[in-house]
Amino acid sequence: MRDFSGDHRWLSINTATLRGAGTLDRIVEACARHGIRAISPWRDQVHAIGLERTAALVREHGLALSGYCRGGMFPAMDVAGRAAALDDNRRAVDEAKSLDAACLVLVVGGLPGALAGTPKSKDLFAARRDVRDGIAATLEYARSVAMPLAIEPLHPMYAADRACVNTIEQALDLCEALDPLPAVGAGAPSPALAGLGVAVDVYHVWWDPKLEAQIARAGRARLHAFHVCDWLVPTKDLLNDRGMMGDGVIEIARIRAWLEAAGFGGYSEVEIFSSENWWKRPADEVVATCIERHRSAV
Repeated sequence: MRDFSGDHRWLSINTATLRGAGTLDRIVEACARHGIRAISPWRDQVHAIGLERTAALVREHGLALSGYCRGGMFPAMDVAGRAAALDDNRRAVDEAKSLDAACLVLVVGGLPGALAGTPKSKDLFAARRDVRDGIAATLEYARSVAMPLAIEPLHPMYAADRACVNTIEQALDLCEALDPLPAVGAGAPSPALAGLGVAVDVYHVWWDPKLEAQIARAGRARLHAFHVCDWLVPTKDLLNDRGMMGDGVIEIARIRAWLEAAGFGGYSEVEIFSSENWWKRPADEVVATCIERHRSAV
């Protein structure tokens, strides 16, 4: 397991963590002041300043992108809605490619209309069929431009409105069905990054009794991204009250050890939604705290 105590070269900042800092250019500047080597931007933040401006900032500061957030949201009530989702996902793939992101993260969606507060269906099985079909179609396009896709399972509390894929096991079942890997013989080298893999976010999967086994099942080829934060007790808001690493009950270092034992050697990406705490603090304080906790709690 890598030693993070002496530096933060394997720390990435998901730009949602610094939403309180303002526009993406200000977020990037804050990261640069602290020697951050990688970020993972959100599409709305990129669109607000423009893709070309974002690409220029990334080049100017020599940043890597540990991921790009997000594609997905596939389920719909009709053919037109599903087609619109696929069109948007193709645009997301193109944006991720333009920024040279390591992967496009997929938050797959739940019941149609539920995210807006008015679910139009209760058929979770139909939603999962839309997800499977949507990922299959998006994967075909993503392969053509060599952009890996990472399914991010979300905590079951989000099954209705944000993601009906809720465990690493579910995500890997989709990966194996849609993007089977060639068999590897004894002594053969590990396969390269698969076209379809998973993003392991500790906030969403820490509770899963199968987590260690499913991370091992994923292996190096399927482990595309690793997101860190903490689960506070009590949690005041299930969406926007994530904790800074070390402030909650997740054994983050143990989970990282499982990923690294499976072959993962990428960034630990800090993704904190915190409307009443970290989003209200100065950006430099947030980044400095991320660095300190990456060294001590990740």
